[in-house]
Amino acid sequence: MEHPYLFFVKLFEAIGLGHFAHAYPHVIYSWVVMIILIALSALAAKSVTLIPSKAQNVFELLISGMEEFMIEIAGEESRWLFPLIATVFIYIFVSNMIGLVPGFMPPTASLNTTLSCALVVVIFTHVIGIKYHGAAYIKHFMGPVWWMIPIIFPIEVIGHVARILSLTFRLFGNMMGHELVLMILFGLAGAFFAPLPIMALGIFVALVQAFVFFLLSIMYFAGAMEHAH
Repeated sequence: MEHPYLFFVKLFEAIGLGHFAHAYPHVIYSWVVMIILIALSALAAKSVTLIPSKAQNVFELLISGMEEFMIEIAGEESRWLFPLIATVFIYIFVSNMIGLVPGFMPPTASLNTTLSCALVVVIFTHVIGIKYHGAAYIKHFMGPVWWMIPIIFPIEVIGHVARILSLTFRLFGNMMGHELVLMILFGLAGAFFAPLPIMALGIFVALVQAFVFFLLSIMYFAGAMEHAH
């Protein structure tokens, strides 16, 4: 089911790139999200002062709260991971939210986008494990005793593959479901009052799905840093 109108798809059609725009709208809107985040980050960096404004106080409170939440789960040594995990959270949240704007679509309503985010998290989980444990990281896949290796190792591998599928399909399914409901309501009632309750609910869904991805990522990182038992 296609969106009735996507602003940037129409823009790409106007410059002769309509085929690409219709085939990969999630890529275009991923670029839009990245441009928005880069622009806001540049503006925020310029406005940082020693005597913070009200907006700066709010954002510092939010960021520090996210960092402390992560440290409570993964420990003090996980602090260096915060830039990555915060970037993933902010990107997913903004990608979810942008779908509430008429003429826009959430990149996270595409399996390609959610899979790429999941792969970043899961691959980096193993990078963390190797960084902290070296070759001994393989013990995480071996179980407590050697004779259980033929049983435990395949289960662990399947479990780590399932992490990718879980992160990918949970986010995709929720965002695509919300988009389908919105499109049906737009088709039945136009772009005015009927979709408003669903759009309000969409803000909650966007935040919850970004937070769930954020929380699971922290738990995976924390598990990789722990010693195998």
